[in-house]
Amino acid sequence: MTFTATAEQTAAVDQFDRTTSRWGRITMIIALVFSLSAPIYLVLFTDLGITSGMIWTAFLAVAAAFFVLWFVEPITYYPVLGPAAMYQAFMIGNIANKLLPSALVAQATVGAKAGTKRGEFSALMAICGAAMVHVFSMLLFVGVLGTWLVSIIPTDIVDVARFYIFPSIIGAVLVQLIVTMKQPRVTVIAVVVAAVVLFVLVPAVPALAKPATGIVVLVTAVLAWFLRSKTANAPVAQDHPEV
Repeated sequence: MTFTATAEQTAAVDQFDRTTSRWGRITMIIALVFSLSAPIYLVLFTDLGITSGMIWTAFLAVAAAFFVLWFVEPITYYPVLGPAAMYQAFMIGNIANKLLPSALVAQATVGAKAGTKRGEFSALMAICGAAMVHVFSMLLFVGVLGTWLVSIIPTDIVDVARFYIFPSIIGAVLVQLIVTMKQPRVTVIAVVVAAVVLFVLVPAVPALAKPATGIVVLVTAVLAWFLRSKTANAPVAQDHPEV
C-alpha cells in the first residue's frame, strides 16, 4: 500500500531518522562500555594472572570464527530491518533466529515491502513485540518454572530436545525467508552452494569449517547477483516513497 506523504509527515519521518541515529549511537556506545567494563576490571584490578598475550589469543580465536559475520550480518540485515530496527536488533541479539523472522512476518502480514519506511516501521514494532514476549517468557518459563520443568522432564527427552532444537529453529527461519522473499532462483543457488561447501569443500579442507557460513553467504550473494533474472520488470519509480 502506498500513498502520497504530506510535508508534515515527511518532516516527522526525517525527525524520526535524526533522533534514531543520534540516540542509537549513544545507546550502542553505552552498551559497549558496560559490556567491556567487567572484563577490563578483571584484567586491571584483580590478580587472576591474565596477560595481554592471553587476551590477544582469545580475541584472535573469536575473530577467526566470527570475523566474516561482522561484515556480512549488518549488510544482509539492513535492507530488511532498516536503521532504527538495526540498532534494536544488535542491542538485543538473537537476530537470525528471533528478530529477523519476527520482522519478516510483520512485513508480510501488513504487506509492507523491505526497504520502505512502512517496512522499517513494521520491523521496528515487530522487534519490540518479540523482545517483550522474550523477556516475559524468560521470566515465567525460565525464572519461575525453569528449574521445576527440568526436574520433571525425563533425561532422554531433554537429550533429544537439545539435539533437535537448533535445526528446528533454523529450519523454521529458512522456510519463512523462502516464503517471504519469493525468489526461487536465489533459493536454489543458496541450497546448492551450501551443499557444495558442506559436503565437498569442508571435508576437503577442514580448516574452513568455522568460516563455512560466511563463505556460503558471500558466494551465494555473488552468484545470485550475476545469475539473477534479467527479464524481471524494474520497479516503477514514484514521486514519493512508500511510508
